[in-house]
Amino acid sequence: MEALGPKIRRQRRRLGLTLDELAGRTGISKPYLSLIETGRVPNPPSDPKLRKLEQTLGFSANELLSQAHLQRTPRDVRAVLQSLLKQRNGNGAGHQGANATAVATGPDGTDANGAAAALSLDEAYLSGVLQDLVDKAAPNVERVRTNVVPVINRVSAGYPRDFTDLSYPPRVADDYVGCPDIQDPEAFAARVHGDSMTPKYREGDIVIFSPALGTRDGDDSFVRFSDGQTTFKRVFFENGDGGTPVIRLQPRNERYRAQVIPSEQISGLYKAVYRYQRVDQD
Repeated sequence: MEALGPKIRRQRRRLGLTLDELAGRTGISKPYLSLIETGRVPNPPSDPKLRKLEQTLGFSANELLSQAHLQRTPRDVRAVLQSLLKQRNGNGAGHQGANATAVATGPDGTDANGAAAALSLDEAYLSGVLQDLVDKAAPNVERVRTNVVPVINRVSAGYPRDFTDLSYPPRVADDYVGCPDIQDPEAFAARVHGDSMTPKYREGDIVIFSPALGTRDGDDSFVRFSDGQTTFKRVFFENGDGGTPVIRLQPRNERYRAQVIPSEQISGLYKAVYRYQRVDQD
């Protein structure tokens, strides 16, 4: 499969557009477009940017998105999926195309040139075969153990903010962090936004949360509200008026006031277990 950047550049040139013109139509800066086209960005562009490029350059809906989602998938996860595809092909199931390409790839999910083998996974994902393979994988297929945690978005260390996991497939995100001691397959990470959890957590820190661990009084936690908003606070379980269960969301920064929220308004509490922080921060 053609890499994402050259694919965008080829289509832009076919339409006779300059980088300046494409920047003006999409609202994406010219320097960043240049980095995308030349493959000098570490991760694919965000979904909103890819949708603008699809619409402006005449790609079919989700053509760039699906390729980017698979490109973001860690190499060891791709290797597992390639193994499943190979097994399916070896059993004589399916047809030529996705599986034929999978057989030609290496054990780490790359082709002979070391490039990400996205074609087989892309076709399998779009056709629904991939999910079927993952759900019904035979027990004798050796799965690659991975402790890679997706960084799904940012969490507000301040007032609650709207949150989205970008509707990515499981374990697919813009970035990843390795954490050797994480055993929770649902673990995720988020970047801290705001200063209500200083001095322990600063803006830009990456915090890993584990849904599998129970949350106790005083735990620093990712808090999801029933309306979809989220925040990052210490949590305390208390009783309000009439003995109604409430949860006190306590900032670590003394300049912020605590919030007391009825328990039924909170749909998820996920304990913080690790923190990544730049060593040169003041």
